[in-house]
Amino acid sequence: MARSTFARQDRSGQGRIKAVLGPTNTGKTHLAIERLCAHSSGAIGFPLRLLAREVYDRVCAIKGADRVALITGEERIEPKHARWLLCTAEAMPTQADLAFVALDEAQLGADRERGHVFTDRLLHARGREETMILGSATLEPMVRALVPDAEIVGRPRFSTLSHAGARKLSRIPPRSAIVAFSAEQVYAIAEMLRRFRGGAAVVMGALSPETRNRQVALYQSGEVDYLVATDAIGMGLNLDVQHVAFAGLSKFDGVRQRRLFPSEMAQIAGRAGRHQTDGTFGTLAGTASHDAEFLPEEVYAIEEHRFAPLTQLFWRNADPDCSSVARLIADLEQIPDRSELRAAPEAIDLAVLKRLADDPAILADARGAARVGRLWDACRLPDFRQHGADTHARFVARLWADLKDGQIPGDHVARAIAELDRPDGDIDTLQGRIAAIRSWSYIAQRPDWVVAREEMAARARAAEARLSDALHGRLTERFVNRRTSVLMKKLGPDAGLLPVTVAEDRVEVDGEPIGVLVGFRFRVDPNARLADRKLLLAAAERHLPALLAERANQLAAALAEGNPANLALSGASLEWDGERIARLVPGKSVLTPVLVLEPALSALPPAARRDLELALERWIEQALDSLAPLRKLEAASRAAEGGPELRALLIRLVEAGGALTKIESGVELLSQAQRHLLRRLGVQVGALHLFVPTMLKPAPLAAWRTLQAVRGQAAPQPHPAMPPVLACAGRELPPPGYRALGKQALRLDLAEKLLHAAHGARSAGSGKPVVLDPALAISMGLHTPAYAQLLRLAGFQPIMPRPLPKGAFGPIQPPRWRWRPTRRDPVFAQSTVPPAGGAFAALAGLVS
Repeated sequence: MARSTFARQDRSGQGRIKAVLGPTNTGKTHLAIERLCAHSSGAIGFPLRLLAREVYDRVCAIKGADRVALITGEERIEPKHARWLLCTAEAMPTQADLAFVALDEAQLGADRERGHVFTDRLLHARGREETMILGSATLEPMVRALVPDAEIVGRPRFSTLSHAGARKLSRIPPRSAIVAFSAEQVYAIAEMLRRFRGGAAVVMGALSPETRNRQVALYQSGEVDYLVATDAIGMGLNLDVQHVAFAGLSKFDGVRQRRLFPSEMAQIAGRAGRHQTDGTFGTLAGTASHDAEFLPEEVYAIEEHRFAPLTQLFWRNADPDCSSVARLIADLEQIPDRSELRAAPEAIDLAVLKRLADDPAILADARGAARVGRLWDACRLPDFRQHGADTHARFVARLWADLKDGQIPGDHVARAIAELDRPDGDIDTLQGRIAAIRSWSYIAQRPDWVVAREEMAARARAAEARLSDALHGRLTERFVNRRTSVLMKKLGPDAGLLPVTVAEDRVEVDGEPIGVLVGFRFRVDPNARLADRKLLLAAAERHLPALLAERANQLAAALAEGNPANLALSGASLEWDGERIARLVPGKSVLTPVLVLEPALSALPPAARRDLELALERWIEQALDSLAPLRKLEAASRAAEGGPELRALLIRLVEAGGALTKIESGVELLSQAQRHLLRRLGVQVGALHLFVPTMLKPAPLAAWRTLQAVRGQAAPQPHPAMPPVLACAGRELPPPGYRALGKQALRLDLAEKLLHAAHGARSAGSGKPVVLDPALAISMGLHTPAYAQLLRLAGFQPIMPRPLPKGAFGPIQPPRWRWRPTRRDPVFAQSTVPPAGGAFAALAGLVS
């Protein structure tokens, strides 16, 4: 029988309950800290570990570190006589006898992933003397419905928040925070600020408290004027921010990419203007984000703090029945019996539990309330690494193998921590190690999971601190530029006086690198500040024409000698040192593309540009020289003596790269003289195809693919060795020169070779059904279904052997084949049209 939503004891009558609701910067958290310190004991639950740590430091300064505890999933500082607890919402001790209890950001009960935790604390976390619920004004209807005894107090914002519109990154004012919604976007913006403004501090929820505090110290001390952060700063982190700029207005919420709700926008924008200082908010211009601009109604809602009230909160049974795994899962999926509550979406802990429950061995070990409860505790290990339910479930399964019968040996935990305790690597590597260390910190904090728990927890904290120091160093090194451009300042603003040289593609000023030449494109050193970039670009523009002319002459000389270094065709692009310097565009015919130089070469002197263009055109002609067979066909298509039928066929052959299916070629319309001329041009007429054998070599096919790219026709890359058979799965088109046969593709000349052998066997059998030896097809690597499809396309029909009588044994008889093309076969029309001038030509004319 399903238990009630309020099955747990509601202790709301044991003390007054006050809901303090309002926008950001109303002093709600400060009030809660004051009330906490005014009581003999108490606890506050926060949405973020970072915020809990920040308030812990403040309360320690008031009450003393020996009487204040910090309790989060992966960090527990619990002095013996601690009376005031700062916790994350998940780690709040809901059954402790405390005089005061507060829940911060209670509106997160509407969050898909963690909402059920905040709803449970809203319903059941109570102080003996006083309970305080802090949150947005949108929570008021839910408080009235779910906590009817609560006194609701509204608080106005201390300062004014106003919209400042969209601004480019270069015009964002100092003391600003730029908010992005992915680590990649955070890094990109911080990198641009390093180049333009000298640097930025980086704050993300995935950072350890030590790294976050040191990054914030960079900003608060004024060493950098900009802070780039995720939306984690919206949850109460107090910073000296005057302007908040949104890099985008949409985020992935775990299910889909969606636009932020106005209340979410206000939560983040409210970080601007602390206490009595007014603040502004806006967006970044030029981010190429289709929704990076506030709507008028959103601006009004944020400035006036008017948002749609919450109508439901997510709920999940926080006291499930652990008598069996099935009962546990059923209780966790229980539907609430209040209209104000809705069942929480499947969180990762429940997803992991379901995956482990599918393992019979784990299910057999999890019997009895104690073991099921222990399994559920293991499944609730947070996915700090953000690898998803499947990967996290495998980690939890390995953890359960040690936990089901006892504790994890200390040496095993110490070894895992030691493997992660390495401060080398880049930012992403260090963040990954810190996330993994957080998993072991969480494991080590559990009272009955690890042998030598306190020692292992201390080791994990020390490793996290060392990794945090290394990560802070990497972030500062990457996103804060402390280099002073002594040379630039010494030489002054006259760019013409700067001595510019090129050494191995590096452009240097008096030995100092200012950028690189990639092909004929100059790229400024990314480490240069904005003021220096203008000077460096001016210097480069003054000296580049002469430098580029020298490079152009060197390339033209190398082309004349037939030894161009690092020059290659990539599709329709001509690249040098990986940089495009020219492109091919369609010309008068498919075989005569036109070379067009890139605009970057416009800085070349006219003479050097003309010489280079002529050298590149000659090189292109040589690169496409293997298309000579097609040029021969093109020339013949313009000769009048071939006749219109042959000329039309040759034009189609040229446009198709020298290979056509016989049914689309129109070869049956040719006279004997035209067929003879076709063979003299090197065209082979087979059972299914017309093709030029010399065009089936790797070099001509690669050149033909270039011409296809010029015409904007994507084609599969031909294999450099041109094997007999290629895999051709699904609807994938085969490369030029191959015939698709089911899941394989066969080279055209070999397909015709197989069909020629089949017709030879048929002729030897006097027209009777014959057995075709598949040895030749097998030697080519052709599978039986593909070989059978080729034969059917050519008009062969199989005659399957009769099955052996019941009880008889013997070898399986091979199928026999007869050539009897039907009207549906590709060869029918060709095989039934009598040649011009033949014995049946007159009869055919009468019949038609």
